[in-house]
Amino acid sequence: MSPNSCTVKRCATLLTTRLHFSFAARRSSLSVFLEDTHTPLVDPIPDCFEGARQAEMWPPFLYAPSSLVAALTAACAAVLAILPLYEFRGGNIAYSKFVRVGAGARLRLLLPSRIGMLVIYSPALAAALVSFAVPGAVGGARAGLLCAAVAAHFLKRVLEVLFVHRYSGSMPLGTALFISSYYLFNAVAMIYVQRLSRGLPEPAVDLLCPGVLVFAVGAAGNFYHHLLLSRLRAGGGGGGDKVCKIPRGGLFELVACPHYLFEIVAFFGFAMISQTVYALVVAVGSAGYLAGRSYATRKWYASKFEEFPARIKALVPYVW
Repeated sequence: MSPNSCTVKRCATLLTTRLHFSFAARRSSLSVFLEDTHTPLVDPIPDCFEGARQAEMWPPFLYAPSSLVAALTAACAAVLAILPLYEFRGGNIAYSKFVRVGAGARLRLLLPSRIGMLVIYSPALAAALVSFAVPGAVGGARAGLLCAAVAAHFLKRVLEVLFVHRYSGSMPLGTALFISSYYLFNAVAMIYVQRLSRGLPEPAVDLLCPGVLVFAVGAAGNFYHHLLLSRLRAGGGGGGDKVCKIPRGGLFELVACPHYLFEIVAFFGFAMISQTVYALVVAVGSAGYLAGRSYATRKWYASKFEEFPARIKALVPYVW
């Protein structure tokens, strides 16, 4: 071995030894510091972040890790997956234009349409109002605004039934009870799921204030087009004559059911205010159902009126 090789080998050995002792000394000093301060080298993950992990699955919507929430969400999703199929296939829920008249219909218990609509909307309104009186049911700005929005939505519908809409037909009691149960269940479940989500970290994207605005736009647009519909019968003499006309004004010039379009907007307002997966499922499912209802309504208008404009879409202007 040459002298140069020996020299290089000795230098490398000396450098390695010094680095080893330096690292050992530093590690010893760090251990003493941690023992003195009782600070662990790696902090355990706080329990609160477990909820954050669940929330990250649905950004920016929260999902409370609860078997009850999972069951409620699954039940809601199942019902809201079936209803649009019935509407698109022509098995429309029997109210408004789609009340079937025949031998089987005469065997059913019928309600005046105004009474039927009050049966549909009143229980959900009562549940939302009662929630404010139940200790612990509504806590925090998000839950309070969600509950207020639900109450405002159904109060608007009740007032429209009483003072805006003009009715001339009837509705099967079974239909009224079915729709009433659906609205009551979703109103109570949205508020309750919001309560179960109270301990979760706030979403990274806060949709609360935009959600209030979206809900207000949906409610206003829905009311305006309901008002236009009520004017179709203004000349019917006494407000009870059944006169079928093609709706005019507002977005009725572009779509058959703009009132459904704005109702969908209002439901997505609920979802943005709440920011829970359950409210999002309700919004998406309701959009599917109302899309099917809009498709059936446009088809009904086209069959009744030869002059019904082909340019008028079912729900979304210029699109569908």
